[in-house]
Amino acid sequence: MTMARILLTAGPIARARNGVIGRDGGLPWRLKSDLVNFRALTLGKPVIMGRKTWDSLPKKPLPGRTNIVLSRDGSFGPRDALVCEDFTEAVQIGREMAEDDGAEEVCVIGGASLFAMALPRAQRIYLTEVEAEVEGDVVLAPFDESAWTEVSAMRHPAGEDDDYPFTLRVLERR
Repeated sequence: MTMARILLTAGPIARARNGVIGRDGGLPWRLKSDLVNFRALTLGKPVIMGRKTWDSLPKKPLPGRTNIVLSRDGSFGPRDALVCEDFTEAVQIGREMAEDDGAEEVCVIGGASLFAMALPRAQRIYLTEVEAEVEGDVVLAPFDESAWTEVSAMRHPAGEDDDYPFTLRVLERR
């Protein structure tokens, strides 16, 4: 496998109909079924996240994944995570780790500013469309979906531990 074949993916990203992806340093909903999907999509792959996303994790680091945290704070040094100050450097390290681990993707998992950096460079988006409009303080910037082809969409009714129904979409760059 060559590093050129290792995909950069945006997500998994969960967004409400109104674009909200976060509230008060966490998720604005409880969607256990989507968290199961998140784990399945990212397990064994390097994940790149911002410091606020790192801070929001209930368990650090995310087990079974190389955790790469982007932070401008040079003194930030969490245990069991790699820290980068530059997005391009984080992606390069992620690709090297993916190659070493036999993974085919590096996943950018948040927050909004990292998604904004990743989307112009990503080859794939894992997007959970939450069927609700919710209050929140973090919004995913709109992106041009005409540049993407939907390769799959699977609707999930709200399960016992889900606040809302949702659709799991996979988009690939045209």
